[in-house]
Amino acid sequence: MERARSSMTEFWKEHSKAATVEEMMLDAGARELTQHELPEILSMLPCLDGYRVLELGAGIGRYTSHLLARAGHVTAVDFMDSFVERNRQDNGHHSNATFIQADVTKLDVIQNSIDFIFSNWLLMYLSDEELKSFMEKMLGWLRPGGFLFFRESCNHRSGDSKRDFNPTCYRSDTQYSHMVSSVQVEGPEGGQKFGFEMVLKKKVKTYIEMKNNPNQICWLLEKVPHSSNSQNEFNTFQQFLDNQQYTRRGILRYEKMFGAGYISTGGPSTTKEFVDLLNLKPGQKVLDVGCGIGGGDFYMAKTFGVEVLGLDLSDNMVDIAMERAITEKLPLVRLNVPLSYWFKHQRYWFD
Repeated sequence: MERARSSMTEFWKEHSKAATVEEMMLDAGARELTQHELPEILSMLPCLDGYRVLELGAGIGRYTSHLLARAGHVTAVDFMDSFVERNRQDNGHHSNATFIQADVTKLDVIQNSIDFIFSNWLLMYLSDEELKSFMEKMLGWLRPGGFLFFRESCNHRSGDSKRDFNPTCYRSDTQYSHMVSSVQVEGPEGGQKFGFEMVLKKKVKTYIEMKNNPNQICWLLEKVPHSSNSQNEFNTFQQFLDNQQYTRRGILRYEKMFGAGYISTGGPSTTKEFVDLLNLKPGQKVLDVGCGIGGGDFYMAKTFGVEVLGLDLSDNMVDIAMERAITEKLPLVRLNVPLSYWFKHQRYWFD
């Protein structure tokens, strides 16, 4: 682990000398990207009125000023001195701000003391071992009902800056989703277990439109109690489905029976029959509740030029559908989980 931290430190020493937004984002088009993506990212966040916010990997403060305007107090953390100093220069006049230079893997925070953790491009700079431990730490820092938001570059790099070496871990969105669903901690009173419940998983539309890159993924998670007597130790019905009926292998078997893109009877013929009755027009937005692995969504986007948001309870279903959307090069199709929480957090889904 020390070797991994040393590599990351050397990497960011090389890319933080001038403390510019281009350095921090590792992209020559950072200013234009920020102009469009910053309001998009902020629209995904919960109401922060009075919240104690912990911003991890704050960099030069691209988001800090906006968090400060919304929250009760923001503690902005980064492990590069030059970034912290630039953030302090720009945002130190706020009375509700604290700036800390620290390696997040060594950060000490009081348990159950934070309302909201914000992390933008941080977890990909941790090894797998560090990530698991850090997820547990963040879960412990949050109060019950608190939120974690994180955004990562998945699958491959996104910035265009030259890098002589690149120790970044480009995980798949599936790996992150499985990681957050598996962590648990004891509650403040002991005995009761807590874990993360997924509120949203969403692609960054700015990167799709400006860079044809669908691999920028955001998660919003809530710290909730986990049942201590769930059958087979599954804490939610979603976990039960994804580990029983709708395992990835099980889903692909259903698809072999019902046709590409479908996991139930009817398939493309029934989809065409019903969707053709809707009189869809290019540019319209369609919400597909119970989208499965996206066969109907892809048909609507390709045939009618509509923007489709697909929701499903099964994380495995949505992971497969997101992979297919990338392969099919369909930026008009966005897929999110879980369906059961959409009714609780409707404002996060369409922008």
